Amino acid sequence: MSFIRARFIRIGFWLFAILMVGISAAAWRAPPTDSTADVLVYPVGIAVRGEQEIFVADLEVHGIWQIDGATLRMYFQGKKQFRTPINRPRALAIDGEGRLLAGCSATREVFRFNAADQPEPLTGGGIGNPIDIAVNRAGELLVSDLELHCIWKVPAAGGKAEKFVEVPAPRGLSIDADDRLWVVSHGGKASLVRVSADKQIETIVAGRAFRFAHDVAVDKEGTAFVSDGYAATIWKVGAEGTPVAWAQGDPLKSPTGLAWQGETLLVADPKACAILRIDADGVATAMELN
Repeated sequence: MSFIRARFIRIGFWLFAILMVGISAAAWRAPPTDSTADVLVYPVGIAVRGEQEIFVADLEVHGIWQIDGATLRMYFQGKKQFRTPINRPRALAIDGEGRLLAGCSATREVFRFNAADQPEPLTGGGIGNPIDIAVNRAGELLVSDLELHCIWKVPAAGGKAEKFVEVPAPRGLSIDADDRLWVVSHGGKASLVRVSADKQIETIVAGRAFRFAHDVAVDKEGTAFVSDGYAATIWKVGAEGTPVAWAQGDPLKSPTGLAWQGETLLVADPKACAILRIDADGVATAMELN
């Protein structure tokens, strides 16, 4: 009997330990208890409009921040209720007319913000899990869908999403100077591909070259930069298709979203709870916000 009792005590101890770990993890990632957060909590997506205006999707605050210069303010505060607009914002982009776009996984939707800074649905919930958004020269939206393993094309004015091309587990997107779409892929035989307007897919980086790639940003010369959360690295991919560590380690913790601000690459880093700037030499510094 003492053996059985001791075994039950050990089982009870481990169940209690697992419960405490779960509670601690939940507390660490818990969003603010109200809508008055004044700091970045879990920034994952980023977009730039003009020279100074930056928008940041904050997954745990259920909202979108606006940064103007060094001033941080809440641009749109979503609700904590699942399936409400901007409950789980992940992707941000600016359309051809300078309007903010946001992909929300909780609503299976892409929203465009109107003149009153309110989100308007564009597809009627036609996207599975919108992870990133790019806008081509025609003003059409290209949306990566991690759930349905494809890239959707959405008319500039909104409407029914049309399947553009299938890509295994697509994540980050970027449009280059030749209007070609670059896609980070977590499946298949390539980690980074490029898609032409006529839907031809070209492998840029073969195999599983990254630990956990999130986003891609292509510069004017056609060089790609890929954020790798697990490696705490921004990779640089030139014409030869070989990734080279460009920015690595502190202050990078888990880089995700990327966006260009002029010649400077901006990075959303949820583990650092910060937006980072990376200069032409690959030196990263955290933005000081107030």
